[in-house]
Amino acid sequence: MKRSSPVMWAAIICILAIASSVRAQSLWDLANQNRDVLRIATLFTAQDVRDRLSTDKGIDDAIDWCKKTGVTHAFIESFRDGYTAERKALEHARDRFRAAGFDVSGCVTTTKVGKDSTNWKSIACYTDEPTLKHLQEIFEYTASMFEEIMIDDFWFTDCQCEECRKARGDRTWADFRCDLMTRISRDRILRPAKAVNPQVKVIIKYPQWYDQFHNRGYEVVQETVDFDRTWVGTELRDYADTRWGGKVQYEGYYLMRWLGGIGGAKCGGGWFDPYGTHEATYAEQARQTVLADAKEMLLFCYGSLLRDTGPANVEKLRTEVPGLLRLARLVRGEIPRGIAAPKPPNSDAFNEEYVYDFAGMLGLPLVPTDEIRTDVKAAFLPVHALKDSQWQSKLGTMLSAGAPVLVTDGLARRLPPALADHKNLLVLPVNGKPKGLLDLTREQLKPIRDKLLAPLGLRFDAPNKVALYLLGDHCAAVENFNDEPITAALQLAQPAKPEKALVLPVDGQAEFSREAGKIDFTRITPRTLVVLTY
Repeated sequence: MKRSSPVMWAAIICILAIASSVRAQSLWDLANQNRDVLRIATLFTAQDVRDRLSTDKGIDDAIDWCKKTGVTHAFIESFRDGYTAERKALEHARDRFRAAGFDVSGCVTTTKVGKDSTNWKSIACYTDEPTLKHLQEIFEYTASMFEEIMIDDFWFTDCQCEECRKARGDRTWADFRCDLMTRISRDRILRPAKAVNPQVKVIIKYPQWYDQFHNRGYEVVQETVDFDRTWVGTELRDYADTRWGGKVQYEGYYLMRWLGGIGGAKCGGGWFDPYGTHEATYAEQARQTVLADAKEMLLFCYGSLLRDTGPANVEKLRTEVPGLLRLARLVRGEIPRGIAAPKPPNSDAFNEEYVYDFAGMLGLPLVPTDEIRTDVKAAFLPVHALKDSQWQSKLGTMLSAGAPVLVTDGLARRLPPALADHKNLLVLPVNGKPKGLLDLTREQLKPIRDKLLAPLGLRFDAPNKVALYLLGDHCAAVENFNDEPITAALQLAQPAKPEKALVLPVDGQAEFSREAGKIDFTRITPRTLVVLTY
């Protein structure tokens, strides 16, 4: 074989470089053209500022990476884990990104702020005055440089030191911590930051562990009122990952919708990371975030995305960005329909933690809400309903009106006979282990779906771990979270001619036939989302 000449190799390298540049430029252009519907952001931690943004070469590399990924919004962090980034480096990076056409915001992660909690060691004790003084100084410093500041999801406390015990008095730990964190949010973050910079907007980012919010001081109703904006942790992991696993993909959708309902226009975006993920799971985080109508998705964080599984995850995401922008337009402002799934704020989960997420994996199109309403066509109530003092009368009203209600066995044990024996009541066998719901068979799920979807005029048949989303009156999505292809069937309320609007990933397949409003999926490939319009 004739050997290629150095000139030929140079030409090939040049062509590949040009192709890469064109793709990056086209993705950057596409992201900018769609900023109105979905922004893509990333975070540079305080340590990233020190290690990667303190030279113009490092900033050039970061800008190039962002443009290749479709990122148009950079969060540049001033403080994390006891380290404060230098003002000169922060301001230079901020100005360079702005000059390159990016939106730029600040960020603070409240870890290693001062006195350690007696429990989670990177979290602070906020009854300690020197700690509060340092906290205030951090936000005053950050507000002097940025018009918007995100607080990463460590803004809580779990301390039980002697000082905290005295301050708690006879209150529950949840009540004490919620009151404490609400007060110091106002006194040590919001007022001082706005005194330095009256224009500054402060974002509270809530973690993904929503069933523990109140126990660690997240008072989502009042804090959402107090802060200028809210964000949501939509991180998911490989289910079997030994460190990060045990979470299911639907959690990102449920939590984004639930907090979106509480925050309304204040709710901005979802934030996810690469830890404990591979390419399929990483991309599913993005899809769940966008399906839930997030206005923005943040890729945490630049430094982590350059190592371990990060590069492969990002390369996968880049192939999906055009589809995600299309998905954002399809779902924007569309009101979800289906089975009301209320979680009253500050409600205890007992032994049914995150059961909403697992119920969503059963093909039940949940509509997350923060209150139990009686004017619904169908509902799902776990033990969280006990937070509402009127839950029994509300349940009785729904059942009497003909609405089927699915309750967990944990709630069923607390029902009076008149409700427990009602014909419209169904019981979900959680047995104190929500993860066990993933073992329900297609045959076991069929009567549950049939009963709950009947008032909507729908039928859905699929294996476990296939989610159904009803968005507005003319859009439905089905996502196969299994690692093998599946078949499914969806019967619509009215005869229609559904069209395939989107399939992700780009090499995914969703083959179906249709007749008189019935859609028969003969094959949906593994880890694939299909969106239909009709």
